[in-house]
Amino acid sequence: MTKKRKSRWLPRAISFFRNVTGRQKDELDIAAELSAHLDLLIEEKLRSGMKPEEARRAAQIELGGVEQVKEQVRDARAGASLDTGARDCRFALRVSRENPGFTPVLVLSLALGIAANTTVLSWISATLLNPIPGVAHTCDLVTVMRGDRSDHPTPPFSYLDLHDLSEGTQTFSTLLGYHDDYMSLTGAAKPERIYGALTTANYFDVLGVQAILGRTFLPEEGAPRAGAAVIVIGYAVWQNHFAGDPQIVGKTIQINRHPYTVIGVAPRDFTGCAPGLRAELWIPLSMDRDVWGADRPAHRSTFWLNVLGKLRPGVTKNQAQAELNLLMQGIAERFPEDHRDSPNDISLDPLWRSPFGINGYLYKVLPMLLGLAGVLLLLACANVAGLLLVRSVGRRREIAIRLGMGASRQQIIRQFLIESLLLGLLGGTAAIVITMCTSRSLVAFFPPSSLPLTNDAHVDQRVLFVTIAVSILAAILFGIVPALRSSSLPVQSVLKEEATSVSLTLHKSRLLSGLVVAQISLSLVLLVCAGLFTRSLQKAQQSDPGFEANHLLLASYELSPAGYTRATGAAFNRQVLDRLSALPGVESVTLADFSPLSFSIHTDYLQIEGYLPQPHESMEISRAMVGPNYFRTLRTSVISGREFTAADTQGSQLVAVVNQAFVDRYLPGEDPIGKQVADYWGNRFTIVGVARNAKYRLLTYPAEPVIYFPSYQVYSPTHDTTIHLRTTGDPITMASSVEQTIHQLNPELPLFNVNPLSVTMQLGTLFQRVAVTFAGSFGFLAMLLAAVGIYGVVAYSTRQRTREIGIRVALGAKKEGIYRLVLGQGFRLILAGLVVGTVLAVAFTRLLKAQLFGVSETDAITFASVGLLLAVVALLACHIPARRATRLDPMVALRHE
Repeated sequence: MTKKRKSRWLPRAISFFRNVTGRQKDELDIAAELSAHLDLLIEEKLRSGMKPEEARRAAQIELGGVEQVKEQVRDARAGASLDTGARDCRFALRVSRENPGFTPVLVLSLALGIAANTTVLSWISATLLNPIPGVAHTCDLVTVMRGDRSDHPTPPFSYLDLHDLSEGTQTFSTLLGYHDDYMSLTGAAKPERIYGALTTANYFDVLGVQAILGRTFLPEEGAPRAGAAVIVIGYAVWQNHFAGDPQIVGKTIQINRHPYTVIGVAPRDFTGCAPGLRAELWIPLSMDRDVWGADRPAHRSTFWLNVLGKLRPGVTKNQAQAELNLLMQGIAERFPEDHRDSPNDISLDPLWRSPFGINGYLYKVLPMLLGLAGVLLLLACANVAGLLLVRSVGRRREIAIRLGMGASRQQIIRQFLIESLLLGLLGGTAAIVITMCTSRSLVAFFPPSSLPLTNDAHVDQRVLFVTIAVSILAAILFGIVPALRSSSLPVQSVLKEEATSVSLTLHKSRLLSGLVVAQISLSLVLLVCAGLFTRSLQKAQQSDPGFEANHLLLASYELSPAGYTRATGAAFNRQVLDRLSALPGVESVTLADFSPLSFSIHTDYLQIEGYLPQPHESMEISRAMVGPNYFRTLRTSVISGREFTAADTQGSQLVAVVNQAFVDRYLPGEDPIGKQVADYWGNRFTIVGVARNAKYRLLTYPAEPVIYFPSYQVYSPTHDTTIHLRTTGDPITMASSVEQTIHQLNPELPLFNVNPLSVTMQLGTLFQRVAVTFAGSFGFLAMLLAAVGIYGVVAYSTRQRTREIGIRVALGAKKEGIYRLVLGQGFRLILAGLVVGTVLAVAFTRLLKAQLFGVSETDAITFASVGLLLAVVALLACHIPARRATRLDPMVALRHE
């Protein structure tokens, strides 16, 4: 059997190679053989008594068309498909060159539609599909969350709870814990802040990350109170701070003024477990006391660790979640005092929507943008299909002649699809070039922030593959209709028809009209979405945040790495306030451990006098440590009571200020002044004031309950201290004066995040601005494509109706009538598109309801203004060919074919 197969395939392979490489010789052989065969037939006819002319004609009829016979011979030989494909490609290139203005328009339309999709896909690939760069397999990793899912969660587990869950679970192969925050690389001239993490010893093993130099943690190095002072550094730290020293392993560096031995260097791509946040230092959590001056691993009631789990093979998320809930309930029952004010139900999330990182927000925005980009691609395909259909009407006679000469319907369809595929690949190539520029545009939306935001979106293999696939799919989508229509032409009637019948065919084409209506309607959908996002952002920016951001400068520093204690740090802060308040141009100044709308506000577990929590209700409430005159500086009015003063020190009564949302939630109908609130450590604070609500996370979020503590009473040097300085002029002009003042007190203390509040608070509208920018861009491109599409159809239709228009003019038609005739054709299509688009938009925008703020998904102003804008632009596109039609010379028009 094997020998028979070899004997059958070997001659075919040899024949294929000979036909491909010796095509010119084969053509000569075919021509010579046909010529010899024709001569034999002529000679036979001559012997039968025919005249030479009659004999040649009869022989040619008997042989058939020479070109048809040649085509049949070509199709029968090995390698014919390759030869035919190459010939069709050459013809497609020639057709493209013959239309130098037409082809670039089609390619650009496709490129924009494809690039919109691949740009968003590059972001999805870099975030949702690759949530932890440098980790190969993340599909079996889940985020373990306790309590209700939140967009701004706090670390949910204590080390001891995590240890018990790890010991008891059967559905997870292992659980890891980590806590990330800024550390300071000390020991040099000035400390440098670097984002890092305290981790369990199994951190790198669970993730499957190997050090490129040295090793990662050993099990015994993570044991509480018995761990080792070791550290794994990131690739960027190794390169930037230690010049890529190959002998770095074993050397000692200082973190927060404590020595650590470098045991390894992480891979270049690895940035930690929090999606979108770049960590560059990793230390065993047993070193918590040295790093941040605490001993949190020893306390079960201290919830400070984020947890990831690796599911065992075959275990579903629901099974694992049910098991952890049972285990957590058992832990809460054994240690009720440690879990009294915290929720104990557990939920699991895949990493692509992990709440601990930027994916907690992007998983809502990016799929929505991809959907809008898909609509834009459909519109681009409809645009190109319409223009190709118009061009195919002009090629009717050419196609009819080819069919009449013996070309099959399959050959015509193949030729049209190859032309479409060429356009699709050209559009895809241009889209890749565009995406290489636009894929990194997401980073441009990140404002100056204390968060180490990162995004490494680029054109990777996944994006490249999808681009090629989308290009081919789009080519088939927009090419199949013109191909099928052209291949089924009635040859005789087409060859007999005149230009007037061609124009009538185009004028009455329901398919072409449908494509134009589709473009208008899809464009309206995208413009409505863009309009809704724009109005939503405007509403958010115009909403009252509860403070005044203008003329306010922020600047931050951290005292713990510089060796300050609680007492010396508090004294330093007093000196800072005294000196800054004396600067010219300073209206007021204060301190806080956070800044508004920067995701930096903290939380604490509280007990409130007179309030009985519901079963399993979380009493984790946002809290801020602020200095004297905080509310005056921020211009957040105090509704009742007083704000903090310099007299609120550690030696005075512990006091607190709450906002109105706190009163409405926990003390409704009561006078909060004089009520007491206990913090997690049992300290009891007396409420002395109520402030108006302010937004500290996102502008689109409702105001949440907040409690404020005076920093002079509860100050900790381990927290960042942020200066809030209100000026009479441009705040940025005070930046150098603030820096000089700080360095007069401590020349080695680094100052960071020096920016006006109006700049840093842009983080609070980051995702709304991304949605507005790209939805608006998609809407603008859609409107442009729709205008090009309707212009092309009306213009070509008008040109084909030149003879008809000439007859109308010759019979006395006025210019106004001709103008209305042409414009009316476009107007009817526009009106139909607006009606269909409105219905689609009403259905589509319901999906956006959760992303809108202060505006309805069926906002009448948006629908009316967008519809009017699109109608005006489309009518302007129709105006050009209508105006041109009124200037036709009837004598020239009547001679037009």
